[in-house]
Amino acid sequence: MRLGLSLGYQTAWSTPADHLALAQEADRLGYSVVWAAEAYGSDSPSMLAWMAGQTQRIDLGSAVMQIPGRTPAMTAMTAATIDALSGGRFRLGLGVSGPQVSEGWHGVRFGKPLARTREFVDIVKLAVARKEVAYDGEFYTLPLPDGPGKALRLGFHPPREHIPIYLAAVGPKNLELAGEIADGWLAVFYAPEFADEQLASVRAGRAKVGKDLAGFDVVPSVPVVVGDDIASCAELVRWYAALYVGGMGSRQQNFYNQLATRMGYGDAAREVQDLYLAKRQRDAAAAVPMEFIDRTSLLGPKERIADRMREYAAAGVTTLSVTLFAADQESGVQTLRTVAEALDLSGVGE
Repeated sequence: MRLGLSLGYQTAWSTPADHLALAQEADRLGYSVVWAAEAYGSDSPSMLAWMAGQTQRIDLGSAVMQIPGRTPAMTAMTAATIDALSGGRFRLGLGVSGPQVSEGWHGVRFGKPLARTREFVDIVKLAVARKEVAYDGEFYTLPLPDGPGKALRLGFHPPREHIPIYLAAVGPKNLELAGEIADGWLAVFYAPEFADEQLASVRAGRAKVGKDLAGFDVVPSVPVVVGDDIASCAELVRWYAALYVGGMGSRQQNFYNQLATRMGYGDAAREVQDLYLAKRQRDAAAAVPMEFIDRTSLLGPKERIADRMREYAAAGVTTLSVTLFAADQESGVQTLRTVAEALDLSGVGE
């Protein structure tokens, strides 16, 4: 199992300099990849291109680039460019986002996300491989049939003809699609105790194309808080869990709430959502079960984190990407070092 660093996106309490310092420390420590995210604020490729010139070995991944925010061809251009800038260190993580962002921010209908994702990935692969991009799909037709457009190919030679593609997937059908068309899966709220059910969907997708899980990268983003008091560590993660389970999406369509329900926390998930949507965020955070937080996070002293890492590795994780819940850059750097020491202690690192 390798280590990764999930930076997320820029917030009111972070700066690009903070994220760069953490990425550079992860690079020095031998982490395999650093991921940058986007929602409707900072974008991921700009951050990654900036980091590409200021890191040495670490891979640079988008977690994610939003499918509704770009055409497939523009995505391929961006991916190939960052891959060239970084000397072949880019990983393309893609996701459909959710209905509120897709339709509210990008003005793109959310319907049929799986079919749209399949076509999008098809075109990206064609373009990165410098094949002529001609496509006749439900969502994308290239070139347009009734105008002067012509089928083109990427206008420069990137370092690789195939850039690793990852899908951010939560539901069973999306997990199956990731197994079928992608090189890896970007997971959230990944609990070793629930992994078999999720990986069964991925395996089903791999089987469709005659493959197994060998070489497929399972990459959960896992909150980490180092400390002696487990309950105190969990408090820092509680608000994050409440936001996703309670407030990320609508009452009718919240993928994270549905995931918590499939994991056996249906009653708590409903309560958290009811409280969050009633603008009682503090009560919603308090309603998140401690067991749910502990199962989906790395909490406690280094030895406990090492024990938990063994369970993640046994549950199929190949890249454990940590999300730092640290007060400042200095404590974030120290957490990165402790996580690296814990992996050494666990004996499951590559």
